[in-house]
This record gives sequence, C-alpha cells and structure tokens, in this order.
Amino acid sequence: MWSVRGKVCLITGATSGIGRETALGLARNGARLAIVARDRALATKLEAAARRAGSPAVDLFFADLAVQSDVRRVAGEILAKLPAIDVFISNAGIVMNERELTVDGVEKTFAVNHLAPFLLAKLLRERIEAAAPSRIIIVASQVEARGAIDFDDLTFAKGYTPLGAYDRSKLANVLFTYELARRLHERGVTVNCLHPGVIATNLLSDYERKSRLGGKLLRLTHSGPKEGAATTLRLATDPKLIDVSGRHFKPTGEARTSPASYDLQLARRLWEISEQLVGEAEAPLHAKGGALE
Repeated sequence: MWSVRGKVCLITGATSGIGRETALGLARNGARLAIVARDRALATKLEAAARRAGSPAVDLFFADLAVQSDVRRVAGEILAKLPAIDVFISNAGIVMNERELTVDGVEKTFAVNHLAPFLLAKLLRERIEAAAPSRIIIVASQVEARGAIDFDDLTFAKGYTPLGAYDRSKLANVLFTYELARRLHERGVTVNCLHPGVIATNLLSDYERKSRLGGKLLRLTHSGPKEGAATTLRLATDPKLIDVSGRHFKPTGEARTSPASYDLQLARRLWEISEQLVGEAEAPLHAKGGALE
C-alpha cells in the first residue's frame, strides 16, 4: 500500500503558491521534504510551517533553475544528502514578459520550465529509481494545447510573446512526461503530469498585473493555491495510482492532451535537443543567428 509517510518528496518552486500548498499538504501526510528554492527567507518560513504541519524532516537546497551550472551543483548536493527520492515534483515555473536569454544562451522560460526539470530528472534518476516504487510529477498546464515547438528558433529570436514562450514550455512538459514514462517503463517509476486549474498564484498575478488586469479581478475569477495543489497531491499520495504512468490529470480527473503531445517523433527530437542544450549528448549543437539547429 502506497503512503508518503516517511518518504522523501523533492519539490521545486515550493516557497509560494501551488508549490507551497503542495509541500504543506505532503507535510500533513508525514512526508520528509526536500525543497529546491531561490529565496532563503521564504524557504526558511516554509521549513518552519512544514515542521508544524507534521513533516519529520525538511532539507533546504538553493539554486537558480535558469542556470545549468546551478542545477548541476544543487543536484550534486541532493545526491550527497539523499540516498533515495520517493517523489520528485517539478513545480517551478515562470512567465517572462520580455524575451531574455540565460547565461547558457537559452530562452529563459524554456530554461526554467522545461530544461531544469529535464536535467534534474536525468541527474537524480538513480536516486529516484533506488526508491521504487517512486513517482515523478510534472506540473504542466492546459495551455500546452496552444504550444508549438519551433526547433529552428527555440530562443524566440523572432516573434517573442510571453504566452507563446509559456505555451511552448508547457507543451514541452507534457512531451517530456510521456517520453520519460516510456523510458522508465518497468523501472518502478511512474511519470505523470497535470493541469492544476487556472489558479491565482504569484506567477499568474505578476503577468496579468503587467498586462493591465487587476489583482482584485484575478482573485475573483480564479481558484486559490490550495485548490491548485489538490491534483499534485493526489498524484503524489493516491495509492490507486501506483502503477499509472504516462498520463495527464486535471482537477476533474484523467484527461487527454493535445494531438501534438502524443507525437512520438516530436517527443524524441525534443529529448535529443534538450540533451544537447544541457550538454548531456555527444552530438554537437550548432548555433546560427538566433536559432538552434
């Protein structure tokens, strides 16, 4: 029988919004938490709240997920500290109002929302497999249905829009989920993704505020973080899902995603390009103008 009590649950982006409510929900279920965060003050507050909620242990790790060297460093610290990872929840996400490239030359939304969980999952894979039966959970979004992946312009050198970049990263999340589930088949690791609902979080409010939509309107028309965390918590805790993998869930239950998300060729090419972008493949990556090929 599956239970997260005493199990190690690693979460990114847990210091606010859906991630914070997810962490506290897991703490109330007796899980041991490992938090990857940027803000030390918020992480420390979360640690105290999680212990009060019932978590027997909380480990804090700090990294900028937009920077690949930081992702590798924090992965090394996690590997040194944790002998096994029972649940890995990729929750961190951003929306950039203006196009920005990371120090690695990657469009920042794509770097944080897709490449960071891709790289973390690769680096931590042995620890996750060591805890089998274990779970990987990717927080995606229904906007993946609007996403399109242009391999000739992954940096959005042409026609950047905040939502275009976000939608692309969320489609990448779903493609990654399904491909990783195929690759971990029969390894005792399930991989699923979810749409949490349209939630009034800092990520959404920051974007909508800058888009001239009021915060008050946001709170009136969107659910709160507690509701948004419910689907993630179900995927982490429900014993009935112990053998369910390669699926997508909404608050109402399991749901299909866009036709593009089931494209095997697209998924495999995204995997190969992602490996090149994080330096995990032998094939060279050639830059031409603002495009990656």
